[in-house]
Order: sequence, then structure tokens, then C-alpha cells
Amino acid sequence: MYSAAMLAKELVAASTEPLILSLLARGESYGYALIQDVKRLSGDKIEWTDGMLYPVLHRMEQNGWIKARWDEPETGRKRKYYSLKKDGQKALKQKQEQWSMVASVLGSLWTDDALTPGKA
Repeated sequence: MYSAAMLAKELVAASTEPLILSLLARGESYGYALIQDVKRLSGDKIEWTDGMLYPVLHRMEQNGWIKARWDEPETGRKRKYYSLKKDGQKALKQKQEQWSMVASVLGSLWTDDALTPGKA
């Protein structure tokens, strides 16, 4: 059972690629930072795991949307950094259009008039 504060796993899964693309459009990042960014931006309502995130990142890399590079900072261990490629920018634009359309339809359905019995 999900509490009101939790998102259905299907919605979390469907939003993963657009969230990753949007975050990488802001600049290069690595997996753990992406997990923390999403957690912070969602007010702790979306919590990704490594096991969920990395297969998506690998698939997006295979699709040619993102590229990865290894770096070893002076103060830490090796990290794989991801950045957006040109095809990733195109994919982000498509996903923005799709999510905007869905949000618009839901918004029009969820207005006070649409929720009044006998209207819609």
C-alpha cells in the first residue's frame, strides 16, 4: 500500500528518463549525485536506488542520449560522470512535449468544474 506522500512505482519509472535528461541538461553529473538531486527536488518523495538508476543510465548511453567518462578526483574514488549528447537534447525536448501534453490534459480534467458531478 502506498501512502499519499509516495508515488506509484510506475509513475516513478515513467519519469526517470525525463528527470535524468533534465538534470544532465544542467550539467555533467554522476549517479549518486543524480539520486540525491532527485530526492532533494522531490522533497524526499522520489527515492531512487543504484539498482534502479544504473540500468537506465546504461540504456540511455546505448541509445546515444548520454555519454560517460571516468574521473578520479584528488579527494575520492573513481566516478563515472554522465553528460547529455545532442540526441539526448532531442530526446529531452520530445519528453518535455509529451509530459506537458499529459499535464495539460490532467490539469483540464482536475479543475473544479471538471470535478463537479454532471460536468466534464
